[in-house]
Amino acid sequence: GLNLLRLATASPLVRGNDTDQQALLQFKAKITGDQLNIMDSWNRSIHFCQWIGVTCGRKHPRVTKLKLRILKLSGSLSPYIGNLSFLRELDLVGNSFYNQIPQEIGGLRRLEALHLANNSISGEIPSNLSACSKLILVDMRGNQLTGEIPSSLGLLSNLEVLGFVHNSLRGSIPPSLANLSSLEELSLTYNALSGIIPESFGRLRNLSVFAIFGNAISGIVPGALFNLSNIRAFDIGTNKIQGTLHSDLEINMPHVEFFSVGENQISGQIPISISNASNLNFLDFDNNMLDGNVPSLEKLDNLFDLELGINHFGHGRKGDLNFLCTLVNKTKLEYLSIVKNNFGGEFPECISNFSSNLRGLNMGGNNILGKIPDEISNLINLEVLDVGHNQLLGSIPFDIGRLWKLNIFYASSNFLSGTIPHSIGNLTELTKLILDINNIQGNIPSNLGKCQNLLLLGLSNNNLSGTIPPEILGLSSLSIVLS
Repeated sequence: GLNLLRLATASPLVRGNDTDQQALLQFKAKITGDQLNIMDSWNRSIHFCQWIGVTCGRKHPRVTKLKLRILKLSGSLSPYIGNLSFLRELDLVGNSFYNQIPQEIGGLRRLEALHLANNSISGEIPSNLSACSKLILVDMRGNQLTGEIPSSLGLLSNLEVLGFVHNSLRGSIPPSLANLSSLEELSLTYNALSGIIPESFGRLRNLSVFAIFGNAISGIVPGALFNLSNIRAFDIGTNKIQGTLHSDLEINMPHVEFFSVGENQISGQIPISISNASNLNFLDFDNNMLDGNVPSLEKLDNLFDLELGINHFGHGRKGDLNFLCTLVNKTKLEYLSIVKNNFGGEFPECISNFSSNLRGLNMGGNNILGKIPDEISNLINLEVLDVGHNQLLGSIPFDIGRLWKLNIFYASSNFLSGTIPHSIGNLTELTKLILDINNIQGNIPSNLGKCQNLLLLGLSNNNLSGTIPPEILGLSSLSIVLS
């Protein structure tokens, strides 16, 4: 009797064993490309728990993990994968799996992590994925998924990470996702989503990444989103979002590091409260319809990139650029753009005291007066200097040649006078030198010929004399000389 009992209790294990082995062999059968011969180990001569990429449970020989990350595998996903009923983690990241995700995936009731990023998977997101109620992470970025995000995903109450970046999903963001009270990361960047940001998303108190960049989402930003105090990355850039920001809007995101609303249709002013977010390293209001003053950014010691271009900031008068002087000594600042606004007043001397880590300074297309400070040559890591289309006077800084990493220098359409400094020949990285429409005099320095990488030289509409030196005409890379 005892032996019978032992047999009876053992048989499901044997069956389970067999089910898992069969499911794995069926998975292997759908593999059409295996450059690294990974699947050679998948044969009956060794126990399937020893096959490459397979992990079994400690107590039972059942498959709990299938991890085949970046192994140059191609093929479609076998529906038999749904029979691996003990599977907790499926990781096929960075291969070339194609065709749809089989509906049978809904049978994986113990599945906690589904990593399918960077493959060529097409078709729709299976709606019965919601049956995998233990899911914590779903990442399908970098595929070719189409259709809509199933609203049933709002039933995955344990979900912490949901990522569909770089697919072709359309339709609206389902409001049901607001039920995912544990959600920490929602990444929907680069799709074709439309509709609005659901008002109910203000309930996602644990959200730390909210990224919908590069879609066609419209409407306004629900006010409650600005009070999600765990947010670290907030990116709604490059959409069709409208609405008005007010300078007294309370943005309560003490940990935010990345804040972008760039390339939308937002009007109003920059909320002063954003300047309390002392962890900010990327702040982007670029390409909207914002106006008024830019607040002091004194507390933003970690700022790396500030994008304020293509708006209506400033009043075309003195004091508009005071905020720039609050950025002195910000040692992490590398990129600053205020192009195409209405900033007036003198070119701030304090810019010379910016951190020498600054790599991009874009101030073109404003109403900035005065001269370019000679001390700008302290910014020795500068790669791009754009001061074109302003009302600048005086000469090009004598020591411009100290900016030995300079790649692009735009200063066209100003009232610059004097001569082109001889030191400009030290700028051996220079590809574009655009100085047209000024009052620059004298000869073109022959040592510009040392700028071997020069592609574009703009000197038209000045008061230059003499001829173009042969050293410059001999530059093989130079495609245009505007004489």
